[in-house]
Amino acid sequence: MTGPALETRALTRRFGELVAVDALDLEVDRGAFFGLLGSNGAGKSTTIKMLTTLLPPTGGSARVVGFDVVDDAREVRRRIGYVPQMLSADAGLTGRENLMMSAKLYDVPRAERGTRTDDALAFMGLIDVGGRLVKTYSGGMIRRLEIAQALLHRPAVVFLDEPTVGLDPVARHAVWDRLRELRTQLGMTVLLTTHDMEEADVLCERIAIMHQGRLVVLGSPAELKSEVGEHATMDDVFVHFTGGAVDQGGGLYREIARTRRTARRLG
Repeated sequence: MTGPALETRALTRRFGELVAVDALDLEVDRGAFFGLLGSNGAGKSTTIKMLTTLLPPTGGSARVVGFDVVDDAREVRRRIGYVPQMLSADAGLTGRENLMMSAKLYDVPRAERGTRTDDALAFMGLIDVGGRLVKTYSGGMIRRLEIAQALLHRPAVVFLDEPTVGLDPVARHAVWDRLRELRTQLGMTVLLTTHDMEEADVLCERIAIMHQGRLVVLGSPAELKSEVGEHATMDDVFVHFTGGAVDQGGGLYREIARTRRTARRLG
């Protein structure tokens, strides 16, 4: 199948009189590592929810690897992986049990489930703790497990909503390394949202910045920094196009960070 991995045309989502996503036109090439940035409330998570079929659009259209998110929702779901902001792994199960459960949900062939689970644990650096309950994991270990769960069925596109929020620098860099290796091995398309401008700069080949539901700029990190000025950083880019500071201390960020810190303490 040819064409872009993701394509939206005038994609819109309203909540009453609030326009959360306003006529979004976007294309993401197959195999790309793409960043969707913006302040809290800019429309990023709403966009992802529409692209993952969790929320129907109220206007426009979107296609994922050629399938319409409304008319072909089941086909879309079969071809994507999704790692949400909040903790999604079951703390009462072991890492291996979480992966086996995901393999069943994603209809991974029964004969391949054990091998894929072992391979995922090994690749994500969790083989030695696969038999431990997830509630004993650190925040970085939980995030790596969640990413492994989303990739077990080898999706064409994976959506990562704040993949390293609340993680310490060592854990954050470990997740980055795994994501780069996975993209290289599987050739998948990755779309991530983040408030970490270093993360966007290091991982993303192209970046779209949203503000108040609208797309305000699109380009590579180098192009966007060049447009803002000599020696500009991605923080400068964000401030320039959104009119505000990078928000790493908003209510949602603090809530997630507290959850991650609790997970680390339990580990």
